[in-house]
Amino acid sequence: MVDFSVWDIFRNLLLAARWTVVLSLIAFIGGGLVALLLLVARLSKVKGIGPFVGGYVQLFQGTPLLMQLFLAYFGLALFGVRTSAWVAASMALILYTSAYLTEIWRGCVASIPKGQWEAGQSLALSFREQLQYIVLPQAIKIAIPPTVGFLVQVVKGTALASVIGFIELTKAGTMITNATFKPFVVYSCVALMYFALCFPISLYAKILERKINASRR
Repeated sequence: MVDFSVWDIFRNLLLAARWTVVLSLIAFIGGGLVALLLLVARLSKVKGIGPFVGGYVQLFQGTPLLMQLFLAYFGLALFGVRTSAWVAASMALILYTSAYLTEIWRGCVASIPKGQWEAGQSLALSFREQLQYIVLPQAIKIAIPPTVGFLVQVVKGTALASVIGFIELTKAGTMITNATFKPFVVYSCVALMYFALCFPISLYAKILERKINASRR
């Protein structure tokens, strides 16, 4: 057993927390870019694209993130594709995030009155121009609060990356617990750090939601 003080435990967890933040940003930014492409493809009404995007969303929303991580890390190896824990965790979380953001943003676009689309058509605007100048500017305002709020789920979802050996906050907590035999102290610090990461995001999402609701009145 290694004798760590509470400060030593906290300091080591803090070093691991940076990888939780980095992985969360990779998943959120990468997932956002994929989601934007899927959303535009779905709205374009090209034959066959809608069902494909819908199936993609249902697949990743309807299966556990834990299973997706296992498949990304161990499943690809069956086909001779070797991936590191970093690559597998990033890929799985990007796909998971993109599925949820696609659906969130689709709902925001759907909330825009059809008259806005019709107004764009009456002005002879192309589909891209209707999105760029009329629909998306309005949908973005609606989408900001739920999108920021979903970031909390992404941060907490990174904890599952520990099962494939990715050393983030939860994995570091397990390793320190095995060395110190102080699970209560270690996991209390882990919980405190997750709270410190997630609470400001949740609070900011609520503030944005109130501002947007106030502007509509």
